[in-house]
Amino acid sequence: MCLTIINYYFLSLEYYRGIREIVAISVSLDFYLKNVPMNECFSEDPRQIHIEEYNYELPDERIARYPLPQRDKSKLLVYKNNEITESVFDCLSEFIPENALLVFNNTKVIRARMFFQKETGAQIEIFCLEPKEPADYARIFLQNRSCTWLCLLGNAKRWKGGKLFRRINGICCSAERLQTLGETYLVRFEWDNPEWTFADILETCGELPIPPYLNRKTEASDQENYQTVYSKIQGSVAAPTAGLHFTENVFATLKEKKITLEELTLHVGAGTFKPVKSTVLAEHEMHEEYFSIQKTTLEKLLEKEGAIFAVGTTSVRTLESLYYMGLILETRPDASPDELSISQWFPYSASQERPQISVCRSLRNLLNYLEKKGWNALNGRTQILIAPGYPFRIVNGMITNFHQPKSTLLLLISAFVDGRWREIYDYALSRQFRFLSYGDSSLLLR
Repeated sequence: MCLTIINYYFLSLEYYRGIREIVAISVSLDFYLKNVPMNECFSEDPRQIHIEEYNYELPDERIARYPLPQRDKSKLLVYKNNEITESVFDCLSEFIPENALLVFNNTKVIRARMFFQKETGAQIEIFCLEPKEPADYARIFLQNRSCTWLCLLGNAKRWKGGKLFRRINGICCSAERLQTLGETYLVRFEWDNPEWTFADILETCGELPIPPYLNRKTEASDQENYQTVYSKIQGSVAAPTAGLHFTENVFATLKEKKITLEELTLHVGAGTFKPVKSTVLAEHEMHEEYFSIQKTTLEKLLEKEGAIFAVGTTSVRTLESLYYMGLILETRPDASPDELSISQWFPYSASQERPQISVCRSLRNLLNYLEKKGWNALNGRTQILIAPGYPFRIVNGMITNFHQPKSTLLLLISAFVDGRWREIYDYALSRQFRFLSYGDSSLLLR
């Protein structure tokens, strides 16, 4: 059942719509941006991309089921100046320029999968996707009586209504299905001990979700292996796997070279690995994710422009979204947080009202916005889809694993290496690189 429900999601779920309440002007803006013509500066219209062009044969034996005993001993493919070489991850600092900036995603994977049993004996799996009441990640984990989540359900047909109960260390915890939203459900959890937070509930009875393509159940070793050593902020249901290779030794070598390290938070949703099932990209709906970045990190981005390296595609998507948030603020300096949300086609849309601006100006717009609001961090949501034709604004290099065929992550890689993804992947496959979440890594430089 554990693998069945999450596989069902990855293979068949059309991401829910209309869940988040937003102001009418944001709806109008989103509609406008999805329908305006493409900017002439884009080399191609990504909405017309045929996903079959991004397919490749991935032998089952190339998928890493488990990580290596030592995280930093994984292989490292280096793509630089259109040349491909091979190294080991603990030599990463040799390929990063001095005084560069590395940006990490410090999100932490939660034990999002729970099991309840009906009186009939039927087991119901509840997979927590996103907080709804309260909608704030930090607040929901501190709730000590009840909370509501957007969830996936396993064996949902067996749960027609009523509450499900489970005892946890003498505490009675219940789950109630409130509403069906496409393939997802609103579920309210309640428990009878106010000394327990929802974080305690998950930690005690939840199970860490691992990717379905591992084709195995979660094991005790995954509790540590499927978290980065710098994970801090709870909220993800999938790990930012590019960071799994980092160790204290790697951090020490980076610091010796005076490479600056900064963090942001993007909570990775299950939709991150959702395959593109449509023939053309225009028919694919990207998932939306919450992110947060500190004002001090924005200042570092401004200082280090031109030497910014993202650790993982989640960091890439967050950093690139920042540019377009600053672009909105250029003409709407008082925009609400909802109006700053980035829809998937926003980067490819243009109007006379939004001429292109420099990265420095965009970042300054964001800093001025925070200063005016009196905020120390920028919180937002992004649905950005990075595909061939996308001009990277902020990211100059990235560290990333090897991704599934016909995925939006592979499209992002192709965009970054100017379409040479197949050459890179053929190299990795022919030299026995390990693929996907627990696999080897690559450093891609522009």
